[in-house]
Amino acid sequence: MDSYQQNLQEEQQYLSRTLDFIGHELDREIRTLQNRKDDLLSLRKEMWENTVHFSTDFERLTEISQYLAVLNGQTTSYGTIYKQIEKYKKMLDTPYFGRFDFIEKGEAGREKIYVGLHNVVDEESYDILVYDWRAPISSIFYQFELGEAAYQAPKGTIEGNVLLKRQYKIHHGKLDYFFDCSLKIDDEILQEVLCRHSSSKMRNIVETIQKEQNTIIRDTNNELLIVQGVAGSGKTSIALHRIAFLLYHGIREKLSSNNILIISPNEVFSKYISGVLPELGEENVEQLTFDVLGTKVSNGRFNIEKRMEQLEWLIGCPAVDLVEQRKKSIAFKESNIFVELLNRLLLYYERNHIVFEDVYYAGKVIETKNLLRNQFLHDKIGRPIAKRLKRMEGMILDRIHPLRKERMFKIEKLVQKMDGHEFEIKSFSRLLSMKKSSGLMKKIRSFTQVDYFQVYRTLFDQEGLLKKLAQGLELPVDIESIIQSTRENLERGHIQYEDCAPLLFLKLKIEGNDMFSEIKQVVVDEAQDYAPIQYAVFDLLFKDARFTILGDIHQSIHKEVDISLYDNINQIFHKRKAIHLFLNKSYRSSYEISGFSQKILNLQQECISFERHEGKPLVLKKDSLENMDDAVVEDIHRFMKEGQRTIAVICKTMEESRQLHSRLKTFLDISIIASKDEEIESGAMIIPGYMAKGLEFDAVIVYDVSDCRYATELDRKLLYIACTRALHRLVIYYKDTKSSFLPDSSYFLL
Repeated sequence: MDSYQQNLQEEQQYLSRTLDFIGHELDREIRTLQNRKDDLLSLRKEMWENTVHFSTDFERLTEISQYLAVLNGQTTSYGTIYKQIEKYKKMLDTPYFGRFDFIEKGEAGREKIYVGLHNVVDEESYDILVYDWRAPISSIFYQFELGEAAYQAPKGTIEGNVLLKRQYKIHHGKLDYFFDCSLKIDDEILQEVLCRHSSSKMRNIVETIQKEQNTIIRDTNNELLIVQGVAGSGKTSIALHRIAFLLYHGIREKLSSNNILIISPNEVFSKYISGVLPELGEENVEQLTFDVLGTKVSNGRFNIEKRMEQLEWLIGCPAVDLVEQRKKSIAFKESNIFVELLNRLLLYYERNHIVFEDVYYAGKVIETKNLLRNQFLHDKIGRPIAKRLKRMEGMILDRIHPLRKERMFKIEKLVQKMDGHEFEIKSFSRLLSMKKSSGLMKKIRSFTQVDYFQVYRTLFDQEGLLKKLAQGLELPVDIESIIQSTRENLERGHIQYEDCAPLLFLKLKIEGNDMFSEIKQVVVDEAQDYAPIQYAVFDLLFKDARFTILGDIHQSIHKEVDISLYDNINQIFHKRKAIHLFLNKSYRSSYEISGFSQKILNLQQECISFERHEGKPLVLKKDSLENMDDAVVEDIHRFMKEGQRTIAVICKTMEESRQLHSRLKTFLDISIIASKDEEIESGAMIIPGYMAKGLEFDAVIVYDVSDCRYATELDRKLLYIACTRALHRLVIYYKDTKSSFLPDSSYFLL
């Protein structure tokens, strides 16, 4: 028997042993779950029969509370067992995907480490049949080749030697094949995974995590981790696997799913990635868009323009001069300069717009305006404005309270001398007190309450104020038109998206914030879509959290962004330990599609395309939109016959998407992704380019890339994003003259 056959026999025996053990454990857990279920039902019945359902008696309430405590414990236990059953069921299909043999320094024995989705432990023999991919020792599988290796264990660094690395293809509990590899997760497995058709939900990548990806996933040293990654480098997948890793190791730090937050680009994307963490055996974490964050923090006070509405206007508005004017306004309000301006505004406002008054009560001076002003301005702790004023209000009322009681006593004595009933006497004294208190409180609160919206309006309403505060700062040339348009919008209650972050910044600086005090880890995806003002808001909202920030400066739509963005972020958060990493290898698109997409950017980007070869992209001319529609229908039918599961027709705007959907839906089954309620599903769909960021499809058809429609740098980025969504097939249509952004090479057919 040759060595491969002998190894195969040994591997099949180990697989059989592992599956038998998992099956046995699964049966045992199912029986335990049924017992827990019976206990729960019995306990609920007992509680219903032996306790009152409503009572004000403290002893009876204590009795109910004891029952509830036991019931909650039983429910938690039931949930834990149920999760373990789900894990075992998944592992019956593929219990592990890799193995390495390791000899620890100073030890004689060779240990075989099988790596899978979850731990499989024989608690009787203490044998670990499968190690969770997140276990400290499992990092060797992703990080080292044959030879010397080390990993960080709770007790310190463990060193040793890797004698073998092996990968498996196991499907439905059957070993299809295995092979030995050295440095990395071998191209053969990676090719097989990347050639698969996409699904309607993002999938886990534990089988194919690369060395540079593993470094990001397992980083626990840095408070700020910034990742610049090319399109298709797996940034979002890495972020989700990092969350799973942190949750796995979070017991020591008391980290749970409700301590983590993802800032997501849009709700469609949130739904698309929602299956990864459950697939990895973890609970989903909360995802918020900046739109939702704005509504949440402002308590729904304003009707704020959504990010998608802003983009639709910028991309679809035919008036070029208006678009350029607004883009300048956006750039100004998102900048570091505007953050500095808002900080100066707060200092100016508290010195000039909070008008203190002398406070009198019952003919006595409670506080003078000068004393109040000095106390307010000389706060040594650095408390927010609103908290300083609230404390001041409390101190004034504390001094008034004994005087008020004394005054009430005198009034009642005076009234008793009058001829009246006791009820009338008390009513009269209360009335006098209420009138006095009402007027006094109104006077006090005229200088102890500050409205952040009015503060923001002051910047634009008060003639010459903005320029006065901006001394030494560089303002846009057309600052007057920005001031005027903002003033008009605020007057009619129209809050544009670019005004949302400044308003939140002022609110948080003025009032302080404890809304997200439980958040310990924040993941910001599509980092290039956020500006300094928004990062300043994140810093105020999540002041005690660690950050993982992932983006691609070449996928910024409405503004020019370069690598300095990340230096800016570093300065804003000012964390003690920070690191900036790069992912330059693209795994999503075929080699041909990736090379084609890079040419659209018209710049030298360090991007290495994984060599998975498929058909070349096609750029095709059509004489009319009708002919283009017919071609799209034919392409979709052809792609479906090829077995492509997700096919996206990407339009420039939402309006164009709706019109195209109206024309095509009578010829084929095609959906439209037009709102936050829609989800990516298998089949054909139409979607505007700005909503497709972060998504991927088997086949992509980019609609009407004519020179008159894709002409600006914003259009170039939209086209790049659209093309980099494709895994296997890319077709681009145009009429008349093709956009100059399309590569003029042998990549395509005319």
